[in-house]
Amino acid sequence: MSDYSREQLQIYLEIATEAALAAGAVLQSYWGNLEAIEEKGRPGDLVTAADKAAEDTLLKVLHRHVPEHGILAEESGALGDKSSKYRWAIDPLDGTTNFAHQYPMFAVSVGLLIDGVPQVGVVFDPFHQELFRAASGLGATRNRRAIAVSDTANLANSLLVTGFAYDRRETADNNYAEFCHLTHLTQGVRRSGSASIDLCYVACGRLDGYWERGLSPWDMAAGAVILREAGGNVTAYDGTPWRIETGRILATNGKLHGELSQELQQVRPLEPWANPTPSSP
Repeated sequence: MSDYSREQLQIYLEIATEAALAAGAVLQSYWGNLEAIEEKGRPGDLVTAADKAAEDTLLKVLHRHVPEHGILAEESGALGDKSSKYRWAIDPLDGTTNFAHQYPMFAVSVGLLIDGVPQVGVVFDPFHQELFRAASGLGATRNRRAIAVSDTANLANSLLVTGFAYDRRETADNNYAEFCHLTHLTQGVRRSGSASIDLCYVACGRLDGYWERGLSPWDMAAGAVILREAGGNVTAYDGTPWRIETGRILATNGKLHGELSQELQQVRPLEPWANPTPSSP
């Protein structure tokens, strides 16, 4: 396992768990009590006081335990030693839009990349009190009990999940065509609004597969480890090795991976939708 041991990974897993639980407590304190909601740039890309407070808590835990490591945070960007082989990819509130609307599907995501590869992941859903954890070679758990992917072997019997990036209004590569195509081929396609939860739900067998584009490393790092350790498969859309910097991911129980990959590759984008114009008051 390269030059890091199972014992080291276990230590990092406990640090990630401490950080995620602490940030989750912050989110709980803000639930239903938000006063300021801002837009970061693209329509729908929100940030709240809860995001900022939860990230501050995450950073304090990591700085206390591993001050020499690099960090890639959703709100603060790249921090610490950018040359370190250890980089934490953290999302203090994955599902900000849900949280802002009091739709109970959001999580804290804490992943550790070693030499650019996700090796430790913790996702905590404070509303449902579900803690997903994993590290390479150590298995995956939900609330400390082992989890595994589903046995669904084909798309016709599957339930999938996906999402739509903030730039969906600006590009024809917006996942609309893929969503329609796969809705016809499966028992359904869900959209939760939280990539980390989507990956964890595939990991524990609630869902059978997930694909999405336009993601950031902090959206995927933790969940990818959890899914992989639960027996799933994570690749690029075309089945080639996954690279987190591409912002795309195909993640399944492994059994229907090839079929889903094949279908994704043959979908052609829909015609671009016109940007909506504001109505007159």
